[in-house]
Amino acid sequence: MATTPPPSARRGLMRTKSVESSIQDSLEGESKLKRSLGVTDLTLMGIAVAVGAGIFSVGANAAANFAGPGVIISFVLAAVTCGLAIMCYAEFASTIPVAGSAYTFTYATMGEFLAWIIGWDLILETLTGAAVLAKYWGIYLSTVFEQFGVPLPDTIALGPVQLSWGPFLIVAVFTVLLVLGTQLSSRVGSVFTVIKVGIVLFVIVVGFFFVKASNYTPFIPESQPRTGEGATDAWTQSLFSFLSGAAPAQYGVFGLLAGASLVFFAFIGFDIVATSAEEVKDPQKTMPRGIFLGLGIVTLLYVLVAVVLTGMVSYRDLASSETPNLATAFELVGVDWAAKVIAVGALVGLTTVIMVLLLGLARIVFSMSRDGLLPRGLSKTSAKRGTPVRVQVLAGVVVALIAGLTDVGVLEEMINIGTLSAFVLVSIGVIVLRRTRSDLPRAFRVPLVPFLPILSAVLCIWLMLNLTTLTWARFAVWLVIGVVVYFAYGRRHSRVGREQAAERQEAPRS
Repeated sequence: MATTPPPSARRGLMRTKSVESSIQDSLEGESKLKRSLGVTDLTLMGIAVAVGAGIFSVGANAAANFAGPGVIISFVLAAVTCGLAIMCYAEFASTIPVAGSAYTFTYATMGEFLAWIIGWDLILETLTGAAVLAKYWGIYLSTVFEQFGVPLPDTIALGPVQLSWGPFLIVAVFTVLLVLGTQLSSRVGSVFTVIKVGIVLFVIVVGFFFVKASNYTPFIPESQPRTGEGATDAWTQSLFSFLSGAAPAQYGVFGLLAGASLVFFAFIGFDIVATSAEEVKDPQKTMPRGIFLGLGIVTLLYVLVAVVLTGMVSYRDLASSETPNLATAFELVGVDWAAKVIAVGALVGLTTVIMVLLLGLARIVFSMSRDGLLPRGLSKTSAKRGTPVRVQVLAGVVVALIAGLTDVGVLEEMINIGTLSAFVLVSIGVIVLRRTRSDLPRAFRVPLVPFLPILSAVLCIWLMLNLTTLTWARFAVWLVIGVVVYFAYGRRHSRVGREQAAERQEAPRS
């Protein structure tokens, strides 16, 4: 049986923070989070962050331009990939039930430097995700009012600056709720989640009345060269196409796989649920149950939407639309009023996604701050409410400024690459922790280790390779900035590093 490695067993960039140290830190008075969430809260949180406006658009885009009716399989493949990674998250969360998600897990297995990198990636995912979706929330708010005949501009002029006021509104509301308490914000988010799931189910039921079996043929259309945007531009090609020299293709098997890469965006966010592990009651049992139940419900909803979408109209008709979405399908069958329902559903859907991403961003920064890799003052929690007020307010201000004052559309794919890179390291980390700390109790264990974690990592890498070269270039720049910040600040202020330095000073005396 493996024994607990001493804190000084690994030094430098590979120094790890023991599981016991992480759990002990979560009990510190000034940095202690309140445990208040149950299985239902986690399930609804997973649905809240995964079922957004994308359920009404991402499947239509993938069907029209990549997979045809085979987009149903694309969703299943994306769900399997997400599910494999989530199993790894569930094992870690039941073993190390503290905030920080993949950052904390990597710190315990592969060392401080990789933990910093993955924490930096998660900041990228949650920051860009919250900003992009807050921006779209403002746009959808104006769309909803227009659908009901009330014009409402989504921007206002402040001198020479155009301000998107919607993002400021929604980010401010949820920042206040999250400061007041995680359970309160979870309850509010649950109400919105129930409403949007009801809208999705309504759309699915109505759509089934217009399904024609002939629209599912051919189920996987014959492959053909891609001729639209990204076919020849090196920056907009997938990295796989750029490196292999393969011509980008539509439809066929590779189109179906490319569709899986695209619709994977629909499952982004389940890793954020793991960041709340320190605020969960009985986390060893609650975390796995809540995560898997949420993933199962989300997968079922997405597959049903894909079945209805591709059965209502031919994928060729969707492809002829400039911006294919679920409303397009209803308009093509003459149900124009459905656009109003879908617009409201998209607005409500985005609302809860923003809330969970703001929560995740704050918890990641909170964990890195508690370890000294970011300023320790950010890890202070409210004695009364048990929430990290400082970092939550800071996260809200930064997200609101980015979403309200900049064009965030160019950052959309950055959300995917940040998440997938975290998935890869967590999948590998499960294998490492099984070997180094086999003595730790695990309420949930990934089956068929190391096969399933390796398969998870490989599938995630494949999806990453299907992102554009421009996304990879921006990702590289973000990583370079992160490395500079680590060596300029984090490495010198690391609590683990300082503890090891203190040990070295004490050693000669003893």
